[in-house]
Parts: sequence; C-alpha cells; structure tokens
Amino acid sequence: MKAWEANIRKVVPYVPGEQPKEKDVIKLNTNENPYPPSPKVMQAQMDMDRLRLYPDPEAKDLVHAVASYHGLQDDQVFVGVGSDDVLAMSFLTFFNSDKPICFPDITYSFYDVWADLLRIPYQTQALDEHFRMVAEDYYGSNGGVIFPNPNAPTGQLVELDFIRDVLEHNKDVIVIVDEAYIDFGGITALPLLEEYENLLIVRTFSKSRCLAGLRIGYAMGNASLIKALNDVKYSFNSYTMNYPTIVMGTACMEDDAYFKETVSKVIATREWFEEELERLGFTFGKSYANFVFASHKSISAKEIFEAAKKEHIFVRYFNKPRIDNYLRISIGTDAQMRTFVQFLEQFMNNL
Repeated sequence: MKAWEANIRKVVPYVPGEQPKEKDVIKLNTNENPYPPSPKVMQAQMDMDRLRLYPDPEAKDLVHAVASYHGLQDDQVFVGVGSDDVLAMSFLTFFNSDKPICFPDITYSFYDVWADLLRIPYQTQALDEHFRMVAEDYYGSNGGVIFPNPNAPTGQLVELDFIRDVLEHNKDVIVIVDEAYIDFGGITALPLLEEYENLLIVRTFSKSRCLAGLRIGYAMGNASLIKALNDVKYSFNSYTMNYPTIVMGTACMEDDAYFKETVSKVIATREWFEEELERLGFTFGKSYANFVFASHKSISAKEIFEAAKKEHIFVRYFNKPRIDNYLRISIGTDAQMRTFVQFLEQFMNNL
C-alpha cells in the first residue's frame, strides 16, 4: 500500500438496482412509476436565459408548493436532490451522538452506508418472523431512530400508534420516518408533527409523482429542524437544486388530480398482481408500496431472477441473509405485469 492510500476513506457503497441499457425491457427492479409525469410538468414554462444564473438556493417556489399542499408553513419544509440527498443531509445534521442510531435489519440498504461513511455508530433491530418491526426494540438509549414506512423492501406498514409509541420512548433524539412509499397505502405520520418536535418525515417525487429522473426529495418537520438542515446544506453545497427541476417540481405539485390517478392505477395493478402471485404459489406480506416482496414455495428467487433477466424482465434480487429467497417486484403497467405473469407460468411449466 502506498502511504497516501492510508488516508483514503473506504466504504462499501450502496448498490442501486440495475439500469439495463438495451431497449425493449420490462424494468420492474427499481420501483419507478410506470407512468409519465403530469402534463403540467411537460408544459412548464421556463426562461432559458436563467440557465446562465445560479438557481434559487432556497428553492422557494418548490418549497412553497410542497408546504401548501401538505398544509404546512414554508419554514417546515426542506427540499433536496432526491430523498437520498435529504436523508444523507439528515444523517449528517441530526445523528451526531456517541450512541448508536437504530434502524431495522431488513430495510433501505443506504442507511448503513451513510452511517459508515459519516462514522455514525449504529445498531440494527431484527424484524420479527413476519418481517414486522417491534416497537420495544426502539425503547432503549440511542442516538436516533430511522425507518421507512412502508418498509423497503418488505412493503409492510406500521400504524400511527406504532410511530407514536416510538416517539414517546425517544423524546431526546430525532426520529426520522422515511415515507417514500406512503402514497401507495397507509396513513402518513404528518398529523404527529404538531405533537412531536423531534419528528422528521421524508418524502420523494421519484415514486408516486413519476419524477425519478428529476431527483426531488423533501423533509417536513418543525422550523428548528428545517433550519438546521438548511444550515448544513448551505455549508455543503448551496446550489443543490437546478432551475428546471424547481420549475417542473412546482408544476408537478399543482396537478393533484393526475397524481391521484396514477397512484390509483398502481394500487389497482398491485392488487391484481398479488392475486396472480398467490395463484402461482408465491407467498408475501400485504404490500402498501408500489412493489411486492414475494417468495415461491418451491422455486428459488435467484433462479427466477436469472431466468427473467434472460427474457429481458428485470426484478430485484437481494443476496442477503433472511431475504435471499425473495424477489422485490416493482409494479409496472397492466401490460407489463401480464407479460411477467405469462413468463412465470411458462417458466414454472417447463421445470
């Protein structure tokens, strides 16, 4: 090893879902929305001359649109470049105790990466045999709590009483609820913001709002938490969100009818697909997200994953303890899901 190599920060990076380069694939591996963005996004008017200028570092128009939609004040909203950016800023801002932060052992696999990168101690709490969180696991002394609701990759939901219970037992630390998939089922924790000043809720435009390519995420909390996030952001990179993203993101928030229409389509397709999976011998917990986390009773997940890929159908396979026999299958269009079901039928008949 060269001497200078000793000072390079080394981490095991997050591995995103595969992004196939070939055309004519069915991509069910990264939880993207199968529908195009709102027409208002496509029609958003931009002053191209403004591209020579730095964008608004506060992204005021977008912040105001998000705050108005959720019935909040502007100083209760923070925006970033996708929820990953928002979550990374949140780790950097709020998790600075010597005590370990807590999150589930089966969850969004970026959490431990950020903790390692930022030198934040952490401990994972095991989901039960049904892949459910156990509130009592989060009662002890810690440096903060974070979990997705619905969880990823399991798609399972905890109710508001569960979140309230965790908050009641963690009043001295920040509790982050990652609601990337909440629009596809369940009740948001937003009503709890009025009761708990240590609660931060994180959302994304990538799933239910059909804008994964624009990279917009946001956090909601009390004004003190949002100010702290902005202070860290401005100390790291003042101009994180570009002008076109601010304009198109604002337009997206103004088309609630289209948002609800696409969400309802995904939910309807998910419910049909769950019935088909059950018919084909798969087992799974009820999903409240835009994906299903399923295991077959007699065929390995890896075998199905590899066979589907040969047919240009991409699903997500995790080679990890406890979940290495499960597939996370994003919900596509009706036509895409029918094609996947037909593949499964043919594959199983040929075994």
